Amino acid sequence: MTGVFRIEVAGVRKAFGATVALDGVDLRVAPGRVHALIGENGAGKSTLVKVLSGAHRPDAGRMRLDGKIYAPANPLEARRRGVVMVYQELSLAPHLSVAENILLGVEPSARGWIRGARLEEQARGALDALGHDEIPLRAPVSTLGVAARQVVELARALALEAKLLVLDEPTASLSAADLPRLFEMIRRLRDRGVAVIYISHFLEEVRQIAEDFTVLRDGRVAGEGRVAEVDTGRIIELMAGRRVTEMFARVPHAIGAPVLELEDLAAPGVGGASLTLGRGEILGVAGLIGAGRTEMLRAIFGLAPVRRGLVKVGVVCGPASPARRLEQGVGLLSEDRQGEGLAASLSLADNLTLSRLAPYARRGWLDRSAQTRGAERWMKRLSIRASSAGAPVASLSGGNQQKVALARLLHHGCDVLLLDEPTRGIDVASKAEVYRIIGELAQAGKAVLFVSSYLPELLGVCDTIAVMCRGRLGPKAPAAEWTERALLEAAIGGAAA
Repeated sequence: MTGVFRIEVAGVRKAFGATVALDGVDLRVAPGRVHALIGENGAGKSTLVKVLSGAHRPDAGRMRLDGKIYAPANPLEARRRGVVMVYQELSLAPHLSVAENILLGVEPSARGWIRGARLEEQARGALDALGHDEIPLRAPVSTLGVAARQVVELARALALEAKLLVLDEPTASLSAADLPRLFEMIRRLRDRGVAVIYISHFLEEVRQIAEDFTVLRDGRVAGEGRVAEVDTGRIIELMAGRRVTEMFARVPHAIGAPVLELEDLAAPGVGGASLTLGRGEILGVAGLIGAGRTEMLRAIFGLAPVRRGLVKVGVVCGPASPARRLEQGVGLLSEDRQGEGLAASLSLADNLTLSRLAPYARRGWLDRSAQTRGAERWMKRLSIRASSAGAPVASLSGGNQQKVALARLLHHGCDVLLLDEPTRGIDVASKAEVYRIIGELAQAGKAVLFVSSYLPELLGVCDTIAVMCRGRLGPKAPAAEWTERALLEAAIGGAAA
């Protein structure tokens, strides 16, 4: 049976001190198959991926690649053996150009000199294959947004001759319009005999692209099989170890007086946006990558200049700094949690409470015990998995880091919440919890402006939805009047709802 599989993982174990991340995991993926690796945050998926990539050495167990012993000493050796990784947290060189990043380490050369024209030609071919010829080859990666960087990462993987391609949440920053292009490329690689491990919290994606699946829970295999032979509810049960009764819990709430108003707002990337957000309202904003949704939120919060128009918070009009916006009760959850949402070198407790330490101050001194108790309450409420409140936030899985960033915003007590992709990288059960929390916030009178590329959650969570297209925000309408198709058509400049 050994020769049948591209990659075989048998009895792999990995522990970090007292924490057992992988406890005897088995995984087998055949050539020309797309195999979904599913599990909640902290289930062991990221650790298994790092073992496959050579970033971690397993404490026990064995691996085989095409029937031969596979024990990479480092990621470079794994790449040379044909194991290519695309991580959820992107690993690009921000000071290099798009083309240089795509061909990094495999640059075409002659007599020791890089062939620049050939490099750009190959990089353009990879981007064209993903349907993103609009990304400039010579632009530094640091000038791109998160979504465009994700495309560059995927293009870099495509430029390598992969035997095993591991995609860790590849659509986390992609819009619905980009999914068919990505899936087409994955199928093309599959048809060439490439084995693909596809990690995603979006189970509808798994059903579209994967033939086989393995579910991890608490570092062990909870279930495996053919995707077509099991329903989504059963997969969720295997992930959570319990039944998740309702995905989009509707918490009763009423929409009140306006608390945020935009009048023809223009800013970098935003050509014109007008809206009224009421107290207790969840207003969703749909749109494609680059449509200007993120730029609109940043202009509202004071992170980008307002060139024209009006921002009104309560009775206060005009532009303001981020610090002033926080004083006014406006909080922003950035889509870039690594660059803007977290202080990776600090503890979970510090990240949760840093913007509002007053509840834990005693005569000018910080009461660490009170701070820890406060952080633990938020950890429990959002089901944040960590060894303790004092654990470095960098040691948490991607989804748990996202929950910390959201918890800090809730801890600050803001009345207007600007949420930019708030469930990015969060597993199914945790998403359901976040949706419930957002509903409870609306019930408590909070106003929520909810930007998302995941159309089902906009339709399931929001009261009203508006669509942004080419920097302009269309009028909002009740969520019940929209469909996924209508949202997508409006986003690409076609028919409206």
